[in-house]
Amino acid sequence: MQLAALLVFTVATLIPPALSWGAVGHEVVATIAQMHLHPSVLPKLCAILENDMSDYGGSCHLATVATWADQARQEAKYRWTGPLHYIGATDDYPSSLCAFPGSGGWEGRTHINVLSGIRNVTTVLQDYQGGATVAYVDGYVQDALKFLIHFLGDMHQPLHLTGRDRGGNGDKVSFDGRVTNLHSLWDSLLIAQRLRTLPMNYTRPLPLPDVEDNLRDTIYDPYIRRLIWEGILGKYEDELSSWLTCPAPERLRVLPLPKWQRVLLWLFGSKSKDGGLNVDDEFLCPYHWAQPVHSLNCEIVWPVELDQPPYNRISYTDVDRSDHFSEETFFVDLDNPESPARRKNSYLELDTPQYSGRIRDEWIVEKLLAQGGIRLAAVLNWLFADFTDGSSGRLVIREL
Repeated sequence: MQLAALLVFTVATLIPPALSWGAVGHEVVATIAQMHLHPSVLPKLCAILENDMSDYGGSCHLATVATWADQARQEAKYRWTGPLHYIGATDDYPSSLCAFPGSGGWEGRTHINVLSGIRNVTTVLQDYQGGATVAYVDGYVQDALKFLIHFLGDMHQPLHLTGRDRGGNGDKVSFDGRVTNLHSLWDSLLIAQRLRTLPMNYTRPLPLPDVEDNLRDTIYDPYIRRLIWEGILGKYEDELSSWLTCPAPERLRVLPLPKWQRVLLWLFGSKSKDGGLNVDDEFLCPYHWAQPVHSLNCEIVWPVELDQPPYNRISYTDVDRSDHFSEETFFVDLDNPESPARRKNSYLELDTPQYSGRIRDEWIVEKLLAQGGIRLAAVLNWLFADFTDGSSGRLVIREL
């Protein structure tokens, strides 16, 4: 019991506060991506992030900037970027109806959302690779790279793809007796539960240098090891290529605009209300990738009970989509049934075999994190890799 209490205390002190997907979720995605980068890519990324190639000494980690976009949008300069973290369709109302977008089209401005954000920041990075000036790097490319790392994580959190009740922020639920909301449960608490229930054998290094060399001695290192060993090298091994497939037969039509005008389009969006995002081509297809993620909102994420008495009368609307629960709270007094954090409440309990048990058994969260990491690596390789084997122009990852 003393050992268990010590473990709980240690975890509680190490888990960072949650942001979108939770800080842990975003850093897991970035770390998985870094493991699958072509050897020529990471030095280029670190040169952009540090703005000086001489500063790169092999210690650069994408995970350290994975949550920058959440922190930055609290600043006046970046406050406009808030809507770039999610997308919602007017007709979308899980669990009864999952429209993406449906006849009503998208909420808000068509090109200010997470899927258009992925396309637009990728275009900025393509321009940079095409020979942009240093001033252009200073002004936009560093931000674009950090946004790309973050947005591809956001895209794999199902509740960032629906506008209902601010992506579930407006729906209180109970998890292990603790009051939270549906969005925070998926951002953080499901992952936090995994971290405290991992098999002990994943505290030991894997016989894979490309994995171990990219870990940072964090509380979630064992979780990443399990995702790699049982997921990417296990049950998902034969699926990886399909995760990178894009069905679009034609390249996205590139507007014949000067770079500065395309940057303004990225910054301020388009006034077009044509109902289409125009973000997919045969190489990069965030809309196609997001469709099955969004469908999870009707399949499992949004409990049908929330629309039935008595829970359909329990909600709160005075929230912002940037509000997030802290994983740290979940780790306090885990083994204490009298903990103030665990109390009787009137909200729908989701730590049940039918809900969290199914999510755990089907590896739903783990697959989403793995997909986010693999796709981020593939996009970065597509943008920056110096291929010599004919892989240029395709989405590929480095095999472990």
